[in-house]
Amino acid sequence: MSAAQETPVPAPTPLLREDHVDYTPTAHSVVLSRHRAARLVLQWGHPALAGDAALLVSELATNALLHGAIRGRLFRVHLTLTASALRIAVSDPRGERLPSIRRPDADDCYGRGLLIVAQLADDWGVEPRTVGKTVFAELAVRCGPDMPVGPYAVTYGPTGKST
Repeated sequence: MSAAQETPVPAPTPLLREDHVDYTPTAHSVVLSRHRAARLVLQWGHPALAGDAALLVSELATNALLHGAIRGRLFRVHLTLTASALRIAVSDPRGERLPSIRRPDADDCYGRGLLIVAQLADDWGVEPRTVGKTVFAELAVRCGPDMPVGPYAVTYGPTGKST
């Protein structure tokens, strides 16, 4: 046997919660998906992640609307929660239009969505699909008031301790 055959494959992380909804490609769907994500993350017991999750859904859904929409086709927002991560995935039907981070000029009105996603998420990327693509962002799930949330530290109160 070769070394590759002998290496055990790690077991997948068990899925704790999951939700997915297909939306029509309209601006109102972005609002609905953002509110749904925030509500679900709160219900799933992670209030510290709810705001970040809502912002990530908003940015990814807006990109799907602006760059991935095809008339008559829906886009999907899929949330999954494991013990270690909250994954936000938005799928659209335009696989040929892959997202990339760009550096907009100071006076540009658009072009900062993926910059926000890259700064806020612990991981993000693009996965091809048979039809279309999925853009995902992941937030690490951390326990306890001392643990940082996202790529930045969260402090509580003026002393930096939990209140």
